[in-house]
Amino acid sequence: MTKTDWSSWKDFQWRRRIETFGDDDRPVLAASPEGKVDTVCQLGELTDKGRETTLALGERLRHLYVYQLGFMPKIIRDADTIYLRATPMARALDSVQQSFVGMYPLSARTASFPPPTIITRAPADETLFPNERNCHRFSQLSRAFAQRTADRWNDSKDMDYLNSLISKWMPERSPRVAVDSHPRLSGIMDTVNSTLAHGPKTRLPSPFYDSRGRDIIDKIGIEEWYSGYKESEEYRKLGIGALVGDIVTRMVGSAEGSGNDGLLEVAGVDGDHGKGRGGENGIKFAMSGCHDTTLAAILSSLGAFEERKWPPYTSHIAIELFRDRSVNAEHSKPAEPAPRQSFLGSSRKTTKRSSLLMRKPMNDFTADEKAKLQGFYVRLRYNDQPVIVPGCKLHGKHLEGDETFCTLVCFGTNTIREAANDQQEAFKGIADKFTPRTWTEACVENLDEPAFPRAPQPAGF
Repeated sequence: MTKTDWSSWKDFQWRRRIETFGDDDRPVLAASPEGKVDTVCQLGELTDKGRETTLALGERLRHLYVYQLGFMPKIIRDADTIYLRATPMARALDSVQQSFVGMYPLSARTASFPPPTIITRAPADETLFPNERNCHRFSQLSRAFAQRTADRWNDSKDMDYLNSLISKWMPERSPRVAVDSHPRLSGIMDTVNSTLAHGPKTRLPSPFYDSRGRDIIDKIGIEEWYSGYKESEEYRKLGIGALVGDIVTRMVGSAEGSGNDGLLEVAGVDGDHGKGRGGENGIKFAMSGCHDTTLAAILSSLGAFEERKWPPYTSHIAIELFRDRSVNAEHSKPAEPAPRQSFLGSSRKTTKRSSLLMRKPMNDFTADEKAKLQGFYVRLRYNDQPVIVPGCKLHGKHLEGDETFCTLVCFGTNTIREAANDQQEAFKGIADKFTPRTWTEACVENLDEPAFPRAPQPAGF
């Protein structure tokens, strides 16, 4: 029967097979090493192994936030307390789905649990990974830092060693392994890491897995891709600053109870998305499907990627907001709802809780505005290990006795020692320094300026 009611959708299951060229140019089915044709992925898609590991990540998150900390409910009935987002890459969306199912399997969702919202963006607007393709100035910067890496390493003894191992498998048009060879050194690294993750039937010849060679590739790859974040505020701002700004904005929105914590994006239905479908009035948990370049860019920009290897598959960063309930109780009540103008036009039913702080730089905060955010702390965990932001080590910038808990804001100068550190801000102040006011405008600024900063601009302060 032909469907004529388009107010709802029905599921349609189908089977995909991938076609490619045969030896004589005839179409043939792509097959796995075992000859299977119904389980083959396109390049860059999430494999079965990837689905297993992202599901396991969700199970670990459930163990921590549901059972150990009691922060999230064992059985979930309301979808709009969780903010989910993914990049346009299919594997990122698949990763979010698998992790969510691991955290809340079907048995942990009520029968009335509505479909959760997953936020995506058009590629030109995407900031959940360093968007070199759609940010002209960032493209300039990334090419300059990559070229510097090539100039430094292409004729080095380390590169000679790599060529002694694997150059015989390089194509004739690019016979020498180099940072900017074809394939690039970073592309070789991706292939090596992918085959290591998927068992012996996918393996390259053994010289590709030489331990010294892999260490060299990792070291050079990290310099090529992430040295810019460590050295240049503009690089941080264009590469990952918009995302970090979004995260801090949601933290501030959660701290002040303003609703600017992601609720407006995921909650409600058409024309009325100021409140959750189950009455929710705040986001408790957010999860974004992103990429290795996202994670390393965040850590590098916060000065916390020193002496680390390239992020392995299914790596994750947890950015947690804690509150000391003994501090600032008078500011704990949510603000009252206020009318909002939709950027798509007027929307009378859509509400937005008032907020003066949101994306406002901390340097512009008054003492009263800072006071609203007192008693809140930010902790980063990378692959389940706490991370210390250098600027948070200073006196007054962390929870007494634990440098991994960085103050969200620094209230003021009360002692001579704090006065000496006054220019070194807490977490929001550190993030503000590389949060662009308008990312799209910043992407077309400074196009005729040098790529490298004139003076050191260390990350994490």
